[in-house]
Amino acid sequence: MSKQYWKPGNMLYPVSAVMVSCQRKDEKPNIITVAWCGTCNTQPPMVYISVRPERYSYDIIKETGEFVINLVNRDIVYAADYCGVKSGRNVDKFKEMKLTPLESRFVQAPGIFESPVNIECKVKQLIPLGSHDMFLAEVAGVTVDDCYMDETGKFNLNDSGLTAYSHGEYFELGKKHGTFGYSVRKK
Repeated sequence: MSKQYWKPGNMLYPVSAVMVSCQRKDEKPNIITVAWCGTCNTQPPMVYISVRPERYSYDIIKETGEFVINLVNRDIVYAADYCGVKSGRNVDKFKEMKLTPLESRFVQAPGIFESPVNIECKVKQLIPLGSHDMFLAEVAGVTVDDCYMDETGKFNLNDSGLTAYSHGEYFELGKKHGTFGYSVRKK
């Protein structure tokens, strides 16, 4: 067995592919697909997204200080790809992908109704990093799709066909290998 040494690069895969919706007042909403995103704090709940400054959505998010992270599943992965390669400067992505704007409770930007989870975010800090700037944001509210709730009130998100992005390809999450703490649980 051998290994190759490569120059430094981002090889932390798979990552979430999420659709981030944003909107200026009195303008059409827009969607950008990002893979540089994640959770960074529990209390208060905080997330981050990293966006290139030249992207159309960048200025919208910077000016409004708000966005919605919409998780991607098998049903909307095609739309996620489209929203990642087309610019909102030129097309109405909600219209082109037949997506439904979902009114948010705590931010002006709409969520995406077809997404299983919508995470409303308020920017707390903008951190320039180089090719991307990171928007550090507090979670203001979360909406989940009722169809993944069972009779006991448990949210079965893993049944939604969540999608991950790995090295230029999209994958539906699948086989479970364990649950949190299973390595130390008494048998």
